[in-house]
Amino acid sequence: MIISQINWSPSETLFEIGGFSIYIYSLMFILAFIIGLNLMKSFFIKENIDQKYLDPMLIYMVLSIFLGARLGEVFFYQWGYYQNHLIEILLPIQESPNSSFLGLIDGYKFIGFRGLASHGAAIGVFIGLYLFVKKYNFKNLLWIFDRLTIPISIGGAFVRIGNFFNSEILGKYTGTDWGVIFQNRGETLPRHPAQLYESLGYIVLFVILYRLYQSSYIRDKEGTLSGYFLIGLCFIRFMVEFVKESQGGIETFLPTLSTGQWLSIPFIILGFILLFKKRKKLS
Repeated sequence: MIISQINWSPSETLFEIGGFSIYIYSLMFILAFIIGLNLMKSFFIKENIDQKYLDPMLIYMVLSIFLGARLGEVFFYQWGYYQNHLIEILLPIQESPNSSFLGLIDGYKFIGFRGLASHGAAIGVFIGLYLFVKKYNFKNLLWIFDRLTIPISIGGAFVRIGNFFNSEILGKYTGTDWGVIFQNRGETLPRHPAQLYESLGYIVLFVILYRLYQSSYIRDKEGTLSGYFLIGLCFIRFMVEFVKESQGGIETFLPTLSTGQWLSIPFIILGFILLFKKRKKLS
């Protein structure tokens, strides 16, 4: 018997401590950073790089990714809401009557950090790496980003799995008997599991980039891994957007494509520029 529908009604939380929920989505982020740190450590060992730079690099990456992703969500997708809820932009809270956050802010409840945009995270990474390179004078921007593309790819897969558990960033209705029914949202019709499509795409990208990194010929051509990463990641995002529900944002006044697709195009172009520039230089 072939299962054509999945009735999906998961719990978003693992457990609660003192009234605070530990969310599966947060766990996915933690796993992404742990795996990413260990991958970067293995790259440093392989290439005989001093590991003293790993910890400060991690701090820069964590802060820049979270800030970039959060601000990207606010300004690319949800400014209509956040312009009237400024306090929620950088705090893990949401307006809720008869609630109190830590007994300090009445009318708000703790919800963890939700609403993170991947394109904002990408911009944040570039800025964070630039500041890191300027401060520590370690290698150059492309050398670092080439290697970070690998943990970022697998990290993106974990984040999308977290979105699936949160029943957010939904796919469109399939119009058939096949798909995922998000029962915890009160739905009865199957949707495309767009989060899992994207996650699977990122896993494939991770494997490809990891294999390419093993080749010293590719690894030593600075910008090549970055180029493949930007093209691959954003192409995956661009294609999955066709089966995603609208998330608002830019597409409200540029309706030809979705917001995610409009934001992907500049990164795809940048990826081709990196590949063309490096190949031209080395020919």
